[in-house]
Amino acid sequence: MKQLFLSILLASAALQLRAEDGHQLWLRPHTAVPVTVMAPAKSSALLATAKQELQQGWQGRAGATVTLTLNKDKTIKYDGFRLSAQGVQAATERGILYGVFELLRRQQTGQPAADEASNPSYEFRLLNHWDNPDGSVERGYAGKSIFWRKDSALVVTKRDKTLWQEYARANASVGINGSVLNNVNASPMILSAEYLGRVKAIADVLRPYGVRTYLSVKFSSPVLLGGLKTADPLDPAVIKWWQGKAKEIYQQVPDFGGFLVKASSEGQPGPQDYGRTHADGANMLADIVKPYGGLVMWRAFVYSPNDKDRAKQAYNEFIPLDGKFRDNVIIQAKNGPVDFQPREPFSPLFGALKKTAVMPEFQITQEYLGHAIDLAYLAPMWEECLQSDTYQAGPGSTVARCTNGSVYRQAHSAMAGVSNVGLDTNWCGNDFAQANWYAFGRLAWNSSAKSAQLAEEWLKLTFHNAAGAATQPANTAAWNTNFLAPVTQLMLASREAIVDYSMPLGLHHIMSATHGHYGPGPWWAPPGMRADWTPPYYHQAAANGVGFDRTKTGSDAVSQYHEPLASQFNDPATCPDAYLLWFHHLPWDFKMKSGRTLWDELALHYDHGVQQVRQFQRTWDQAQPYVDAERFGAVQAKLRTQSGNAVVWKDACLLYFQQFSHLPIQATVEPPMHTLETLIANDMPPRSPRPIRQP
Repeated sequence: MKQLFLSILLASAALQLRAEDGHQLWLRPHTAVPVTVMAPAKSSALLATAKQELQQGWQGRAGATVTLTLNKDKTIKYDGFRLSAQGVQAATERGILYGVFELLRRQQTGQPAADEASNPSYEFRLLNHWDNPDGSVERGYAGKSIFWRKDSALVVTKRDKTLWQEYARANASVGINGSVLNNVNASPMILSAEYLGRVKAIADVLRPYGVRTYLSVKFSSPVLLGGLKTADPLDPAVIKWWQGKAKEIYQQVPDFGGFLVKASSEGQPGPQDYGRTHADGANMLADIVKPYGGLVMWRAFVYSPNDKDRAKQAYNEFIPLDGKFRDNVIIQAKNGPVDFQPREPFSPLFGALKKTAVMPEFQITQEYLGHAIDLAYLAPMWEECLQSDTYQAGPGSTVARCTNGSVYRQAHSAMAGVSNVGLDTNWCGNDFAQANWYAFGRLAWNSSAKSAQLAEEWLKLTFHNAAGAATQPANTAAWNTNFLAPVTQLMLASREAIVDYSMPLGLHHIMSATHGHYGPGPWWAPPGMRADWTPPYYHQAAANGVGFDRTKTGSDAVSQYHEPLASQFNDPATCPDAYLLWFHHLPWDFKMKSGRTLWDELALHYDHGVQQVRQFQRTWDQAQPYVDAERFGAVQAKLRTQSGNAVVWKDACLLYFQQFSHLPIQATVEPPMHTLETLIANDMPPRSPRPIRQP
């Protein structure tokens, strides 16, 4: 018996010292200090969750009493809260829960819990899951779906519920209050009775954490699922079918949030198939969910193969409809006018739609930013977009203020992020990709938050005193100096490094589709492929220069921006270098603001990106004593792969563009390690040759 007891103790000690696998995210458990929680007398799952979180995570004074108060206050809006020395005050139960998480976060990160109100910038803060009924995830790099699987019975297991609860808790901790459970390229199956039963099961688990469920729906569902002959939004039979389906959903999920719709886009059916407008389609659904308090989020991601400039079409289609949408319709627009590129100017729809609610859609999953391989902290990209001045209502009309209700009166406000969550143990495929989930939630709550602050918070919560680390610093100052400061700087530089080694100076959409948008492909143009799905459409490389001419004498996309931006973007002398080739086709010897030629500047950016990733490797290696072995090794391996792939990007793009520039690569740039022929051959699928385009 004594030997058995000793074995149990040793096993327990080993378990405590084992390396961390990242599954706990930024919510790693801590030994709680005793606390007394005074909560409202009413019984509810949300309040019970808030009380439990306090008792399990309290790091303040032992024996303290914390009071949770439900009370309306003119300084509190939506699900906001007020922290004080006594506890948390909020007008809603969600607000109480968010206040509790804020209190615990401040304790764990060493921030004072000042007496102040905290209100969300956006009323609805959602994750969009591009998950399919068979369990696959479109643009997912962290394993299969946490919600669906290829199982006709769709039996809900204990493991399912545990995972959903952990997911809901993570969302609540950063203020995310909604989840769209399935892909915008929706299957009609999601509205079948079988799948709605699973939606109910998911909603029941998410509800105690304040997370409402939403569904993406296929516009032609009345035909495909209901057997009707049409999906015309003005047809009475179609309206009746949707009314019946909404009633069925709300009977099972009373707090169901509403529908997300991708229609008349990339081959998806929509109201335009019947000669109707986006407003006709959105309003039909909005009227149906209105009695239940539901929303319709209608995506503005539309373009056709015949448009001369894909970047213009969303603006052209939606601006004439401004003011024609119901007040429970929100137009969901991607941050840029093309497609989640590493860098884009903000979508001109932001601010230009003055009578219609518009919500930013960001991509947390790294479709064009290195999948779950490359380390890319995306908060700087989102901050860049949110703080861009549209000038639509005068200076200071930032994207954030134009979409959160500060500039225009609108019934609702929202922000969405395309999720990077999957069944991988660490949820996101890359431990650092978790920071993007965290930062999205925090920015949706506070659109003025700074990327550096969010990076520091996440690092403290995720790595401080990591179990199994070689060094547990006796004082926080040592950890701050040797880990927090350098790794924060690594994170803040990571997105810009990817822009540099992949698509600098406004280049965009020059990736290869062979590997799912990972890796270079400026040559990628299979015979018969739609032009606007190929990189040459965007970079326009030729002997006379490179870039897409969107000036007033080109496609005139600059005119979709308010002055002074239109004039600023139109002139290469005033256009920011970051957007130069987005708006201009310029000769290879064009003189840049730096005094260098465009060709030399382009080459230096590519090389700088490579050197940055190598510096990331050195920074991370030096951080080893402060990180558990498992996560240190995983990140180190990812950075090693990223470093090699950055070189491939640099070599492929410079060698490809050199065919047109006929200029040498300057001596200060690291010479190519590959040949263009080898890179193209490795990119080609078998028996699908793509010749190099010649000038």
